[in-house]
Amino acid sequence: GIRSQPLSRGLGDVYKRQSKKQPIYAGVKPMFPYNPCMVVGDDIWVAGQIGIDGGDSMTEQATSALAKIEVLLGEAGAGKGDLVMVMVLLENMAEFGEFNDVYAAWLEGTVLPARAAYGVKELPAGAKVEVVARAVRGSGSN
Repeated sequence: GIRSQPLSRGLGDVYKRQSKKQPIYAGVKPMFPYNPCMVVGDDIWVAGQIGIDGGDSMTEQATSALAKIEVLLGEAGAGKGDLVMVMVLLENMAEFGEFNDVYAAWLEGTVLPARAAYGVKELPAGAKVEVVARAVRGSGSN
């Protein structure tokens, strides 16, 4: 006979079938006119994340921003192993090495995504770093 398949095995399966934009939130909705994460099919775009709530140092802010990205990816049914492109905006390029140490540890065990890093004059809320990401669900090892 015909076996019935479950409609959905998880959140990722639900989003996978959607061809329209699906906003993803983790916690409180932003105060400004943007969505922190958008999903269309298996494509995931994560808006710039800052980590000023993590502390004042580059290490603390980078750790916090990357943790936010990981949570958003998880809500979209993906993980950091699914990242295909990361853009890093740094208020001070002299702190790039410190950011890189946190970033490398965070991505350990994954196929590293492509990346671009830019020095900028200023970031929102006085942040030291902002991280923007793109992922394709199911493309990675984690």
